[in-house]
Amino acid sequence: MALRETDPAEVGGYRIEDRLGSGGMGVVYLARSASGRRLALKVVHAQYADDDEFRTRFRREVAAARQVSGAFTAPVVDADAAAPRPWMATLYIPGEDLGTHVRRHGPLPLPQLRELAAGLAEALRDIHRAGMVHRDLKPANVMLADDGPRVIDFGISRAAEFAPSDVLTQTGRVMGTPPYMSPEQFSSPQDVGPAADVFSLGSVLAYAATGRGPFDSPSPYETAIRVVEGTAELDGTPSELLPFIRLCLEKNPKSRATPDALLTLLRDGALPDPSPADEPPTAVDPGRPRPRRRRLWLASAAGAVVLAALATTTVALTGDDSDPGELPLGWQAWHNKSKDPSVDKDSAGADAPFTRCAATGRSLVCAGDDVMATRFALADGRNTWARPIDGTADDNGSSDLGTIIAARSGRVYVYGADDGVVIGDAFPTSHYTVQALDAETGKVIWKTATGDGDEATEPNAEQGFSTAVPEGIITAYGSKGQYYALLDATDGKVRWKRPMPSPATQTCLLRSAARNAYLVCQTWGEEDSASSTSVAQLDRATGRPRWTVRVKGEKDVIGQADGRLVVLDTTGVRRTLTLIHATSHVMTTVRLSQPQPEGTTPTLLGDRLYVTSPSGSVRAVAPDSGRQLWESNSTVESPGVPLATASHLYLASPSGRLAALNLSTGAVEATLQGRDDGGTPDFAAVVAPPTLAGDALYVPYGIRSVYTVDIRTLRGD
Repeated sequence: MALRETDPAEVGGYRIEDRLGSGGMGVVYLARSASGRRLALKVVHAQYADDDEFRTRFRREVAAARQVSGAFTAPVVDADAAAPRPWMATLYIPGEDLGTHVRRHGPLPLPQLRELAAGLAEALRDIHRAGMVHRDLKPANVMLADDGPRVIDFGISRAAEFAPSDVLTQTGRVMGTPPYMSPEQFSSPQDVGPAADVFSLGSVLAYAATGRGPFDSPSPYETAIRVVEGTAELDGTPSELLPFIRLCLEKNPKSRATPDALLTLLRDGALPDPSPADEPPTAVDPGRPRPRRRRLWLASAAGAVVLAALATTTVALTGDDSDPGELPLGWQAWHNKSKDPSVDKDSAGADAPFTRCAATGRSLVCAGDDVMATRFALADGRNTWARPIDGTADDNGSSDLGTIIAARSGRVYVYGADDGVVIGDAFPTSHYTVQALDAETGKVIWKTATGDGDEATEPNAEQGFSTAVPEGIITAYGSKGQYYALLDATDGKVRWKRPMPSPATQTCLLRSAARNAYLVCQTWGEEDSASSTSVAQLDRATGRPRWTVRVKGEKDVIGQADGRLVVLDTTGVRRTLTLIHATSHVMTTVRLSQPQPEGTTPTLLGDRLYVTSPSGSVRAVAPDSGRQLWESNSTVESPGVPLATASHLYLASPSGRLAALNLSTGAVEATLQGRDDGGTPDFAAVVAPPTLAGDALYVPYGIRSVYTVDIRTLRGD
């Protein structure tokens, strides 16, 4: 972050060089000592300087950080709790915090998860041996250093022996960050001990493994209810880690494993080493669903306790102890248009927006309008490379659109469709490939042919002919699309292939939800309409169906919420939805309280179904009950697939008009006008949903164009 005019030139004799971050409690600077050592220097905000209780907390933070070994933390170099603005300098640890890393690069692969689990268990053992309880272990407080994870920020830590007499706790304040707090931090803060840190460790590891917390909910209140009495959402967590995490997330503190026991679990091989295929790409599903179990009522004493506790919550819940989204390094507002990769200049004939974009590393990679992939720098929008979906010399007028199948760890997975030469009235023959590209450079890491000939199937994820799972890409395969196959994420090799059901009587689509793959096949009747649809969950190791459920009518899987697949009619007025439990495959039918009109587009984001119409109308529906939660006019014409964050729903039009809706009420809280600098797109075309990287929102619009905006500025935060 750039320094501001109001920032000091030095603090305590240490020269200030840059901003590392800021929050509700203070600012953290990059500073340098006289000997040249780099330091992270935390300076509290001026408004807290006269708060005696805050100064007590700050002195405690300094004392706690000094007691713990620097092997697993950031060692304290200097501090002055009596200064006009108290400050503390610790050794600077290069690297990202865990929260930032997962937001930018996606969940960690299993080898890194094992290292993280061991490193954090060792850190907690060290902290607890020093007689301390951290009380705020969360992704933002875990630095991913080259030599292992480091735990930082002892701002609300406490000596374990002071629990019954802790003045700060006795005042009724709840300290911590709700998604990563333990049940006892809400229900009996005065009894919080070392076991609370172990519970937080389980939540942090679940986040690192899936990109979401196990108790995430739209509000701190709902989150607290889930922590105290709800069940952790661990879908998508590697099975090897589940025993470790579940031992951490026991509701009763006495039932949780100690850090020593957790280290023994790791050492004794309870978490076996993964195969090379365990470093997966993450499917770039629109909005990246975040499963949550919503609570619409309170029915327990624990709920009443949490309500009372949250009524007296201090800034520690949402101030600088919350995870700041921040912006990509060097970010500035920008807009840009991709070059035409076929002629290396803008093409006058193009008329479509991008169909999908994904952020990974320092790159935003988009595809669509016959562009296989093109890269914009997240920070300044430089368009550094672009590749055509059809690399042949002549464009034979194919309808190839291009899409991002998946993105992960600096790679993007896309498809190519090279058309052969047309002879007479014959159709062009096509050569289809799935490719892994380096997002930064555009270099082809691997390229695997999936089909040749005029009957081959285009491996387009938008059309349901490819999808992503942790092991790689599952795609239609063969000269007639007669197979579906898994291409390994690392090298593109075919790990297995299975026969596709007969196309004479069925149309089959490949779908994924919560890291599992599904084959959805619609069986056609005599009147050219689907009489039934089968949904089969595929074994990712073999490709064989684990189970199959058949439902009436023409339906499709649109995602998973609360452990159940959500299945909807593909045409007509939608009056019901079907839920299939992903493990037991028990099927239930839910009647919608308000039928959803024909021509609307359903999108499942987290635990809600959003139904958008070309007029800009948006409806939010609870899938578990079918109840319509709200209806709103977004003011966005022909909106594409929306994007949901913890607090807002974002919709954009093909012209780039943007609206931010309150996730709880549907109220439009901010808008931006459309843009005319990207060309006039076809408003009937599919437009890519916005993409979020930290607090930077990237909005595709016009003809192969993108602009970016800081969502905090947009909402007036």
